[in-house]
Amino acid sequence: MRIKLEKRLNPSVFMLVATPIASVLLTMLIGLIVFDALGIDGIRAVTDIFFTPLLAAYKWQDVAVKAAPLVIIALGISLGNRAQVWNIGAEGQYIIGALAAAGVAMAFGTTGGFFVITLMIAAGVLGGAFWGAIPAWLRVNYRVNEILSSLMLTYVAIQVLGYLIGGPWKDPNGRNFPQTAPLAPDQTLPILFPGTTIHLGVAIAFVLPFVFWVLTARSVFGFQIRVVGSAPDAARHGGFNTRQTIWMTLVISGAMAGLAGALELSGALRNINLGFPSGYGFTAIIVAFLGRLHPIGCLIAGIVLAVTYVGGQVAQTSVHIPNSTAGIFQAMMLFFILASDIFVRYRVRLVGRPGKAAAVEAGE
Repeated sequence: MRIKLEKRLNPSVFMLVATPIASVLLTMLIGLIVFDALGIDGIRAVTDIFFTPLLAAYKWQDVAVKAAPLVIIALGISLGNRAQVWNIGAEGQYIIGALAAAGVAMAFGTTGGFFVITLMIAAGVLGGAFWGAIPAWLRVNYRVNEILSSLMLTYVAIQVLGYLIGGPWKDPNGRNFPQTAPLAPDQTLPILFPGTTIHLGVAIAFVLPFVFWVLTARSVFGFQIRVVGSAPDAARHGGFNTRQTIWMTLVISGAMAGLAGALELSGALRNINLGFPSGYGFTAIIVAFLGRLHPIGCLIAGIVLAVTYVGGQVAQTSVHIPNSTAGIFQAMMLFFILASDIFVRYRVRLVGRPGKAAAVEAGE
């Protein structure tokens, strides 16, 4: 008796939607069991992590601000993944985008306004796009795997950040802490709702998924990405340029990460320090897969992951769990969503001796 996998040509929409939901529920169940086994109130811990940020109105603004960079970065990552182009270095592109925006802000001193903020955001987009173009160039010209090159460039970006904020860009009034000077008030994004921390970048993050939906579902470029990712031979015979697709997806992915970095700097943090690399670029990979590489799915998944961030902080205070707990839950969600793809993409059959086969249809 052995297991045989047969690829499904058309996975059902129900399974594509149901498995991410099941992954979240299974993560909650496993977390509850593990917490109870460790002597922690599992029900309260899981409730604080997954439900308190949604039920407590005063936490909504924190969820929105946390979700914004995750959604923006995940949109770029999902675009490349649809074409089988894997950008693992969004964290580095996020850092370079923020540094580029900070460089523009410092060049203008205390001068601000719409023009300067626009230049800062544009610099962030270009900085992230440049950092994403490097692995694209290496892949197209030298067949260097973009997974490795983009990931390694993240550590280069961290070193660049450390050099700048500890050297030429160090705040002279920062009590010797390695950080940039705070942005001038006119160089920050406007607050949408007075008395909250919800800035214009959050609105941009909630609009972009619909823009990407039009791009991927209603444009020739979106069709090209899908064909190159699912049927490279058909794409080649259809006249689609695979090299161009690699360039475009990695550059757009980098640009989105750079945009997230610029918005995070000008909207939420107002300066850059050693804690700026917060792992958003890596967490956004989970968001992209949890959202099934669909723009609207990325929006929903970004909110879910933001809830675990904020809920992890709540549970840290209420039941005294470690700060890294949110990361553990996020990793479990990624594991379950990837594992569930076996049942979505394949039929699992139990095959015995020739002529005697027992079949078990998984996911049907």
